[in-house]
Amino acid sequence: MPRAVWNGRLIAESDDTVIVEGNHYFPLDAVRTEYLTASDKHTICLWKGRASYFSLQVEGDRLEHAAWYYPKPFKLAAGIQGRVAFESGVTVEPQSMRRTC
Repeated sequence: MPRAVWNGRLIAESDDTVIVEGNHYFPLDAVRTEYLTASDKHTICLWKGRASYFSLQVEGDRLEHAAWYYPKPFKLAAGIQGRVAFESGVTVEPQSMRRTC
């Protein structure tokens, strides 16, 4: 089962991830949201849309812009709506393939 771990803490775990461009997108209800804080960072992807970011806060340690999601993804990326992916500072394992968007 794919898991996202940072600083020794389980951040997300689910058998229902969607892999896009090598990133596991976890359902929001599989993410420990108590570790997430809203970030002011936003980026644009030409085919997915506008991404919003979260930072991780675990026991006084913080990783800025550690996770992203697409609140209103474009039609081609509709499969990642309501899902969160993590940047490379967060360990996601196993990296086995699941369904793709």
